[in-house]
Amino acid sequence: MTVHGRPQAPLMTNTQADRVKEVARLAGRPSRLRRREFLAEGPQAVREALRLHLERREGGADGVVVDVYATLEALGRHDDIAGLLEQRDAPDVRRVTPDVLAAMSSTVTPQGFVAVCRFIDAPLEDVLARAPRLVAVLVEVRDPGNAGTIIRAADSAGADAVILTGASVDPYNPKTVRSTVGSLFHLPLVLGVDLEGLTERLGTAGLTVLAADGYGPVDLDGLQDASAARRFGAAGSQGQDQEPTGPGTAARVRLEDPSAWLFGNEAQGLPAALTAAADARVAVPVYGNAESLNVGTAATVCLYASARAQRPG
Repeated sequence: MTVHGRPQAPLMTNTQADRVKEVARLAGRPSRLRRREFLAEGPQAVREALRLHLERREGGADGVVVDVYATLEALGRHDDIAGLLEQRDAPDVRRVTPDVLAAMSSTVTPQGFVAVCRFIDAPLEDVLARAPRLVAVLVEVRDPGNAGTIIRAADSAGADAVILTGASVDPYNPKTVRSTVGSLFHLPLVLGVDLEGLTERLGTAGLTVLAADGYGPVDLDGLQDASAARRFGAAGSQGQDQEPTGPGTAARVRLEDPSAWLFGNEAQGLPAALTAAADARVAVPVYGNAESLNVGTAATVCLYASARAQRPG
């Protein structure tokens, strides 16, 4: 039997095979860094990885996916993924038993697919050269679930990139990859960025730097009201007179302008030096009795506020 002109390998049944162990080792950071490869697990992540792979191959670039491992049952249940794997530039698919897939996977209940993927991060210079309008910056965000939520929210809001500073969680961690639900493959990631000079680099690229800060003097609701007033020509707004904080800044904060949002560590928040260098410290108002918002939730609210303001019409 052949797939896109290549012979199909026999069913893998040995859970102790070297190849199975090599794939499983990618759950660990040392192996990921050495090989510059990571795992995408489950149908949604593998589907999006394959789509990016085929898109890049069509453009003449290297693909993203090295190999796909799938059970016969999963291939029969997901015709869309089977169709992607049948395309000429698709990677090899290796059929495996459920036990073999479980031995490869980092999850307790794998969902029929595991793909070995190449690292897909991009240099900061390349991302900023594309004149982005909306960027999420994770500053020492260490929880895989929070990082994945922010990447997914940035993707949903139409952001142009996600930047992670050096002390942030590894986005190729299997938990982070799973929590992005495929969004990891939809927008550029920049990794290991140094905090020193970051706000200046973002500003030079034409981005207003907004620090998400629960105690910030600028209220997100006010910014949204002011944006809506400008958008629809309404007279007056509670937020129009709010001035940003930050050195040497005279212009008002406008959500419709290109922006980079800074989101801080779950426990410590953002470093004081970074918030001082931002154009504004923006608070998401809390109307109930909760002390604060989870960083993933706050990031979703902030990114959607900017995305709404930036939409034409």
